[in-house]
Amino acid sequence: MEPVRRNLKFRLSKEDADNWNPAGVPFTQFMNALSIFFPAGERFFIDSIRNYRDDIEDEQLKKEIHQFIGQEAMHTREHLVYNQALIDAGFPVDMYMNRVEKLLKNVQKFIPKHVQLAVTMALEHLTASLGEVLLKDPALMEGAEENFKSVWLWHAMEEIEHKGVAFDVWNSVMPNNPYTYTVRVVTHVIAHLVFWSLVIPFHINLVRKSNKKSGVKGWYKCFQYLWTKPGALRKIMLELVKYFRPGFHPWQNDNRYLFNNIDEFAKKADLNYEKSAA
Repeated sequence: MEPVRRNLKFRLSKEDADNWNPAGVPFTQFMNALSIFFPAGERFFIDSIRNYRDDIEDEQLKKEIHQFIGQEAMHTREHLVYNQALIDAGFPVDMYMNRVEKLLKNVQKFIPKHVQLAVTMALEHLTASLGEVLLKDPALMEGAEENFKSVWLWHAMEEIEHKGVAFDVWNSVMPNNPYTYTVRVVTHVIAHLVFWSLVIPFHINLVRKSNKKSGVKGWYKCFQYLWTKPGALRKIMLELVKYFRPGFHPWQNDNRYLFNNIDEFAKKADLNYEKSAA
């Protein structure tokens, strides 16, 4: 499947930054904590695939790589806008972003390129799995502020659209043997351990620094949204476990129907952006 680069822009207000989701401050700040990772993370993903671009002979895959890079560049730009809204609202997101960037630069400096690509595969699978949950369960974004909601839905659709690219690059440049399988699954585990070890403190600190009260009720609502009903993180567990299967590929779960309306969505987003500029 060939992804399509879409140059969408969103106006995100600092006034809505810590309570844009009616589920409350803790769930809103969980989503905000995820956004912290995207600017540096998306650049890392782009670089890890560029490392192998010249080794690809398949013309269709070359096109998909080009569009993947275009999509991730747009995600980087819009999550910088998103994160700036958080900074303008008084949250130390710039400090957290710097930590993520420093970590990923060290990965690029000290870790072999094929392991960097394995990191990209692991985290791309995570973002595509989260995107599937967001699109399948409208309750997660029901009543959310329209612009923040649109950023996440757009990002979710495109993460699914290009979810196979990193895997196709891996399968093109790496032999299929016990070593490469081990690298893929061990990296998957380590990448998740590192990622969540950062998400959790970022999330807690963002909630603590919010001027809006959350209390036990807000945290309980967040727990419900993540683990019970709707249960976003609970729902991705099976997909994450499937990753350990030899021969795994993301498109074994063919969920392209989730972005069937993406062109219509993009037109509406463009119109909303133009109206907000008027």
